[in-house]
Amino acid sequence: MLARGPWELDRIAARWRPDHFTPEPRHGEQADAAIDSLRRRGSPSHDGLSARLVDYRVDTESLSLELQPLRWALRLVEGDASHSVAALCVTRSACGEWLAGRRAAWLASWAGRWALGAGGAVDMGENPARTLVRELEEEWSVAPERVRGEALVCLPHRLIMFVGQAWLAEGAEVTPDHEHDAHAWWPADIDAWPEEAGEPLRRMARWLGE
Repeated sequence: MLARGPWELDRIAARWRPDHFTPEPRHGEQADAAIDSLRRRGSPSHDGLSARLVDYRVDTESLSLELQPLRWALRLVEGDASHSVAALCVTRSACGEWLAGRRAAWLASWAGRWALGAGGAVDMGENPARTLVRELEEEWSVAPERVRGEALVCLPHRLIMFVGQAWLAEGAEVTPDHEHDAHAWWPADIDAWPEEAGEPLRRMARWLGE
């Protein structure tokens, strides 16, 4: 855990450095191999530019991020994602249910596994606060009634997760995109979740509910 909110979206600032991140040659080669492997198995994933976390600062009720451009494919390097930044927007219904989707088998990460809400890379020049809302709109065709930043987390393989939580308006309906082959609304009571939820997702939900 690097930083813990919650933060309102207008209290999250992002400054982009003009210089691009230069990886070690072997990491560049591994990224090339990883993106080629995705294409061979029919994935529409394509390389491009995303965000790398350089530094961050937490003040009273605010979060400031310093980012720089890097190759999207560097997040695929086994054991070292070069501090690439991804956003995760955990999504709740008006009555507290949790939106869960099973990720399609062709995806680059967590393929075939159930996940909460929406998530993806931070685009070049984008504030990760905006990424939360954009990914929810792209993956589920719905806009949140309210959303906030929850945490900045560094995973063991050096992928940075910017975690947010969104709540939908009463009666809002979701439509999954091609990145999901199944979806469900899991109960507000985490203890009543189905077996496929898995313990890591339960731990995350309990942590967000604290």
